[in-house]
Amino acid sequence: MSSGHSTADIQSHIKVYMTVFAALAALTIITVAASYLDLSTGEGILLALTIASVKGSLVASYFMHLISERALITWILMLTAGFFFVLMFIPMASFIDQAQVG
Repeated sequence: MSSGHSTADIQSHIKVYMTVFAALAALTIITVAASYLDLSTGEGILLALTIASVKGSLVASYFMHLISERALITWILMLTAGFFFVLMFIPMASFIDQAQVG
């Protein structure tokens, strides 16, 4: 092959992608099964967000190749996630404050 990739390297990448695909499929089945559980709203949201976070991490790590990126990219991604959670907390804090007053 002229691109410098051996057949063994390509097979190794295919195996990783197929494993991640199987994990994503299993997590999708777990998500559907979890929807039938009798959970409170808070527990259901926590479970759904946990499963979604694992699935998102798999997609970002392997399909977006972030697992092999430099540390700077990873830190920027974590900083972005941190800002997202802060921006989500601000309206929630305002809502909780108004709920306590009223």
